[in-house]
Amino acid sequence: MTGSNIILDTNIVIELFKGNPNVIKQLGVLPLVKISTVVLGELLLGAYRSSNFAKHVAQINGFLKKCELIGTDANTANAYAMIKAALLSKGKPIPENDIWIAAIARQHNLTLITRDAHFRQVEDISTENW
Repeated sequence: MTGSNIILDTNIVIELFKGNPNVIKQLGVLPLVKISTVVLGELLLGAYRSSNFAKHVAQINGFLKKCELIGTDANTANAYAMIKAALLSKGKPIPENDIWIAAIARQHNLTLITRDAHFRQVEDISTENW
């Protein structure tokens, strides 16, 4: 797996911050990784809610130096709507932010690196768990 065709979910970044050796090993060989603005928002929320805001924000900012940040546009919104409609019709809803993350992965044809099994409910995205 090369860094050019993957995108990280929030829980993988958190595992990196916790020092998970497997995640460190996988990411250590990549010059650049992709994360979505949704993941960045979730990471910053965690920092704002923590008792050591400055430490966590510094950690996030350091990590961002190795990241390509991917935002949303009209195509992402369309992918989001299609994913959510399909999940609702199957009766398999997943968290709202995760639908946006899945939409970005689908739109850019990226493998989503995540620990969340519920992404398997989303059609037309590839997932991997480190």
